[in-house]
Order: sequence, then structure tokens, then C-alpha cells
Amino acid sequence: MSPNSVAHTVGHVLAELAGDAAHRDVVTRAASPLLAFGLVGSGNFQLTNGLIAGGARFIAARHECGAAMMADAWARTTGRVGLLSLHQGPGLTNAMTGITEAAKSRTPLLVLAAEAPERRSNFYLDVAGLAASVGAVHARLRSPATAVADAARAYHAALNRRTVILSLPLDIQAGQCEWTEPPPAPTTFAPVPDLVALRLLAAAVMTARRPVFIAGRGARTVTACGHDLVASQELARLADRCGALLATSAAAKGLFAGNPWNLDVSGGFASAAVAELIASADLIVAWGCTLNMWTTRHGALIGPHTRVIQVDEDPSAFAVNVPVEYAVTGNVALTARAVANEIANADREPRSVMREKGLPREVHWPDVPYRDESDGERIDPRTLSIALEEMLPAQRTVAVDSGNFMGYPSMFLSVPDETGFCFTQAFQSVGLGLASAIGAALARPDRLTVAALGDGGALMGISELETLVRLGIAMLVVIYDDEAYGAEVHHFGPDGYPLHTVRFPATDLAAIGRGFGCEGVTVRRPEDLAAVREWLDGPRSRPLVVDAKVTAAHGSWWLEEAFRGH
Repeated sequence: MSPNSVAHTVGHVLAELAGDAAHRDVVTRAASPLLAFGLVGSGNFQLTNGLIAGGARFIAARHECGAAMMADAWARTTGRVGLLSLHQGPGLTNAMTGITEAAKSRTPLLVLAAEAPERRSNFYLDVAGLAASVGAVHARLRSPATAVADAARAYHAALNRRTVILSLPLDIQAGQCEWTEPPPAPTTFAPVPDLVALRLLAAAVMTARRPVFIAGRGARTVTACGHDLVASQELARLADRCGALLATSAAAKGLFAGNPWNLDVSGGFASAAVAELIASADLIVAWGCTLNMWTTRHGALIGPHTRVIQVDEDPSAFAVNVPVEYAVTGNVALTARAVANEIANADREPRSVMREKGLPREVHWPDVPYRDESDGERIDPRTLSIALEEMLPAQRTVAVDSGNFMGYPSMFLSVPDETGFCFTQAFQSVGLGLASAIGAALARPDRLTVAALGDGGALMGISELETLVRLGIAMLVVIYDDEAYGAEVHHFGPDGYPLHTVRFPATDLAAIGRGFGCEGVTVRRPEDLAAVREWLDGPRSRPLVVDAKVTAAHGSWWLEEAFRGH
């Protein structure tokens, strides 16, 4: 293919669109380097070269699912559209678990999928059907003449917090087209609720005795369209006016970091003190949060007399998981500021009593007393996590895989803000954590990234350790190693089922890490963590894999709670 091929031109145009300085990092407000992710085959070779020619740095993963998760985490962390380049057929199917995670998380991700155009090809797939089945948007290059406009429309669709799979048929890729100016993005406006809805919401928060705000993924973004508002700041100001306590879904952990009225994560991960406070609320306002079964402990945190109001830009999110008294269509930051203004102009004072006694010490897990079950051969995961919390630098990113272990790093390790936590649990697939951590680390190279994995997930995604070393990322990889798929062990074991299918022989994961070029250490006792502290002190020339042999006499507290909810 020539430099004027559709494949090369489309890649070049998309890189220029994604690299435009107008698409800035949502946290720093500064332009950041554009990255594209993928694994190259014949079907996306010229396309990827076009992305590079347009200014993108290409990050090659060792598996397409890993590439998808790197793009997903990079997009979540920066707030920009992630670009993922894939070969036709198996290139796309290998990536589908990661694409599903992104689609269910409403990650702004553009998947550039080469497509075999004829059904007689063994590479042929019903890409539109695949996209629809996981909740992604499908688009296609229709012809060489329309290719630039088609690609631009797909990119603009992804900007709207959607995962878009753009099919690039091989015959159209091979055609010729001139570089043309892509059409501008359609004008969009952050929705503001009408005055009646604002006043109803203001009245509700002013009259509530025990109000709690729960913010979700929809509160992570900075308001667009000329408004430079940060939802966490606007929600904190409103909470101060009405005396509400602040909590988040797991996906939005860190949103209220440092706030004295922060309860951290609501739901199954929450401490007993947090669960009691939320369950006592007479008003819960969900801000960009659908209040799923995990956030509400299967509904147990919503009392029979608790009023529930939901605020979201997307009306399709309303009352999906729990009944709501009424819903407010509006951007979270704009709505919170407008409600705060309504309260400021009111002739009465809010009635909340939630802040009168302060928060109990046991709100945050590291302050909850426990009996250390470390036995010299295995370390209690709470003891491990508390020690890590104390020794890690404050400026950190924590990326967590799925499994029985995941509540420990999620709740015992703090993060500086919402972009410091990468939680890929929308699809709850094991094995995505290491690749997610790489994407997040590339998005925030100014922070130490911690990949928290179970042994099962670590071994699923182990090939990306080579990517980690090749890219020169000094990451801390902590593996909570119970030599099993712990969730299944603790789910089925109490009923007497045989467990040999979900238990595995001891594996020297530190040695595997060293084999990939990382440093490696095995932790069985708290004193073994001295090697981790030494690595943290510098110079951190290579990634460190920590094989933490953790106790496994019983399931984690959140898993036991989840099983009770079934």
C-alpha cells in the first residue's frame, strides 16, 4: 500500500484528531503525548504506520486482550479517547474481553478493527453483531471516498464516552484516497436540569436529616463545552452546604480523597461503620452512579424509608438497579453547582445531623482492629496491605485485578484522586489487571503504579511482564498468592464440593518475574517486606514482582458478603 492508501491516511487522520491539543488531560489540563495500542498483523500494518506518522506513539502488547486493557486504562486515566489497532479475525476476538470491559465501563475507546470483507474468508466475523452483543457502537468505512469522514465520525462518537468498533474492510483499506480535512465534531452541550428539577433536588437535600451522596463513574469527568468544573469539587461544596456525607462506587474511588467527610467506597467493600452510616441515610443522591448490587450490598444499604434520587447525563441509566423517587437529567458538576446556589439563596438552613458527631475511627479499613492470621509461612493479606499503605509514596496509581483478594488492595491502599485508581470490574474478568496497570502507568508516568493481582489473574496475563520490562516501567507488581482461584474455593468449599479443579501447586512467581527481567521477592512474613522498601527507596531500575504468599483459611469479607446476597 502507498502512503496515499486508505489505511495509512485513516491512521494519520485519526492520530491528528486524537492528538489535537484541544483534547487535554482531564486532570492536568495540559496536552499529553498521544499513545495508540495494539498488536500488528497484516490487516492493520499500514493503519498502524499511519497512526505513527500522525504523531502517535505505538505501544505493542504481547496479546490483543492486553492491548485492549492498556488502551482502556490509558483512556480512563487521561480522559481522552484511547486508540486500539487490531488485525482482522482473531486479532479482534482475542481483544473482545478487554473491549467488553471498556464498553461496559463507558470508556472512550476507538477500536480500529481490520475486517475480512467476504464470508468465504476464514477471518470473516459479524463485527456489527459482536459490537452489539457487548454494548459497543459499530461503525464501518464505507468506501475510499468516504473513509476520512467515516473515521472522523467514529472518533467523535467515542468522545461521547462510548466504545466504538470501527470496521476497516481490507479491500477499502487498499484503496487510494487523498488526505482531506475531517469534519468537525458535532456541537454538544453538557445537560443542565430544568429549574423545577433543581428546586426539587435542593428541597430534598435541605430537608434531609441524614443525607449521603454516592458518586460514580459519571462524576469522574470534567464538564465540557466551555465549563471548567470538576465534579468532585462541586459535590464537596454542595455537601458542605447541606451536611451530607460523601461516598463513591468502587470505580470512582479517590474522588473525595482528603475530604474529612469521605466514607470511601460504598457497598460490599465498605467497613461495617461505613455500611451502618449509609444504611441510616434518609436520603441518598446518586451522582453519575447507577447504584448496582455491589454499591448497595444487594440493596441492603437502602432502607425501606430511604429516598433515592439519581442525577445523570444519560437517562438510560435511571432506575436500572434500584427504584428511584425521581431522576434528574443533568451533568453532575453543573447540577451540583446549581443546587448549591439554590440552597445559598434559600431562607432556611439545612437540617442534616450527619456531621454532628464526626466520623468513627473505624470508617477506613486500616483503622479497623483485626486478629493477624499470619503464621510465618503465609502473611495475612490485611497485614500485607497495611504495610504497603505505610511504605508506598503518596503519589501512586493502584490498578486491581479481579478475584477473592481484590478488596484488600482496593480498600487498604489509598489513592490521591480518582485517576489514581484503575478498577476493571465492569465485566469482572480475571486476568486484566497487569495490562490495565501498564496503560495507567503510561498515562501517569509521574506516579508509582502498583499492580495488585491474584495468582490466577497474574498467570493469565503474565506475557505482559515482557511489555512492562521492554517499556522500562518501574512498576510494583504485588501478587496475592493463595495458590487457587480463591473465590471458587470459598464459594463451593463450605458445601463439601471437591476443590482440586480450582487449587494449584505452589508456583515461584518471583522467579517467573526474574525470568522476564524484573526483580523478584517472595513475602511470607512482614519482615520480608524490607526488600520492597529497599526497592522503593530507589533507584527502581526494573519492575519488582512481589510473590506474597497470603493466608487463605477463609474468604475475604467482601466475598462472604456477596455470597450472602445471592
